[in-house]
Amino acid sequence: MTEVLTEHTADELRAAYDRQRAAFLAEGPPSAAVRRDRIDRLTLMLTENATAIADAVGADFGSRPRSTSIVSEVLGIVPDLELTRARLATWMKPRRVLPVAGALGLPIRVEPSPLGVVGVIAPWNFPVGLLAEPAAAAFAAGNRVMAKASEVTARTGALLAELAPQYFDPAEFTVFCGGPQTAAAFSSLPFDHLFFTGSPQVGALVAQAAAANLTPVTLELGGKNPAAVGSGADVAKVGARIMAARLANGGQLCLCPDEVYVPRAQVHAFVDAAQTAARASFPSVLHGEGWVSIVNERNFDRVVGLIEDAVAKGAKKIEVAPPGERLPDRASRRIAPTILLDVTADMTIDSEEVFGPVLTVHPYDRIDDVIARLADRPAPLAAYWYGPTGPDFERFRSRTRSGGMTIDDFAAHCAVMSAPFGGVGRSGSGAYHGKAGFDTFSHLRTIVHNKTPVSVAQLMVPPYPRGYDRVVAASVGLIRRTARRRRARAGGKA
Repeated sequence: MTEVLTEHTADELRAAYDRQRAAFLAEGPPSAAVRRDRIDRLTLMLTENATAIADAVGADFGSRPRSTSIVSEVLGIVPDLELTRARLATWMKPRRVLPVAGALGLPIRVEPSPLGVVGVIAPWNFPVGLLAEPAAAAFAAGNRVMAKASEVTARTGALLAELAPQYFDPAEFTVFCGGPQTAAAFSSLPFDHLFFTGSPQVGALVAQAAAANLTPVTLELGGKNPAAVGSGADVAKVGARIMAARLANGGQLCLCPDEVYVPRAQVHAFVDAAQTAARASFPSVLHGEGWVSIVNERNFDRVVGLIEDAVAKGAKKIEVAPPGERLPDRASRRIAPTILLDVTADMTIDSEEVFGPVLTVHPYDRIDDVIARLADRPAPLAAYWYGPTGPDFERFRSRTRSGGMTIDDFAAHCAVMSAPFGGVGRSGSGAYHGKAGFDTFSHLRTIVHNKTPVSVAQLMVPPYPRGYDRVVAASVGLIRRTARRRRARAGGKA
């Protein structure tokens, strides 16, 4: 393996795409057995090389525990792969629609068909799991897959590119490394579907490149995920849980809470509980077991800059730095768990996703104040509620938008593999996990067989049947009268 990024030309990438396209057209839709075998080989690629993968990810981050990487990059996605493998044969079956129409000589079915060649662009924060999981869904739907690994985690990408041909024919699955030049050329290929995980800023560029080919895209992005603490919550327990969620993967997770809204009278108790939890988990940051460093200097400088900007503009910083440790430490790219109070709209951190161990705490008096503030912001990938699920929670749930929601815990909605996972608005478009992933990478084709003596085509050109105009006018009148009666029964109100 090498840390030097090798860029791939547009011609190289196009040749790989053409190879997969030709194989797909030559072989046709693969059987359920072939699809399961591809998922099995992907599972073996991950599990037989789990230690090497974890070591590569750890080297890229500088500090990421081996067990953390194995759980997040391998074990964490296996449930989705196993569920998909077990159910794909059922998902492949055509579905009958309107059985009554079939009895009248007009049988209708909807069949999922493979798209062809799918592109997957992986992020750096989970560079293996978030490449393999969508690839497995694409395999289940009967597609070939080309993947682009993140240049930020170059060692991991190089390992994946080295491992892939040991388990797959390049006409089935191939992994490319490279930097911005390769990424731009990759995004411009005429894929049948393009799946991207990363920031909204880069996601917009990917969508623009795909638009030139009318390639549909699924975007798994991020945002400033809010956590709301309800009145009557156990603040000691909640503070510990939210701080743990903020520090997961060093805060470098698109589902981490960025900001927390706490009833004003409970802010001090919450902050105390959060500090206590951070110290218990990490008595040492510089030498602590389990601490995940910021992935590179550029991101380290960005997170430190967000903190410094906020403090310079009047925010109060509470740094949970162990005694004797000088943080932040540029050499190891470690930043102490940090809580910010009195954050205002003119501070960059109030609008930019942090991706680091920094939590902003906002006091509130009424839950409607929180709802109003969130309504003016882009929809996040996740929202969290901690505390009683009474009327305040119901207002928060029904009046806010987010990709998903978890109550009294962190990212649990993402772990349900039989339910869709995805963003909304600026936090993403489309979804995957389980059948949602299968459907994302399938075309649901409707097939109708007209066995009746009446031809739709002939009803659209002269000569028309006798009384045709009267039938059309009567049909419109019947629908109009029905709609009016319904509104009258409802009192004219929705």
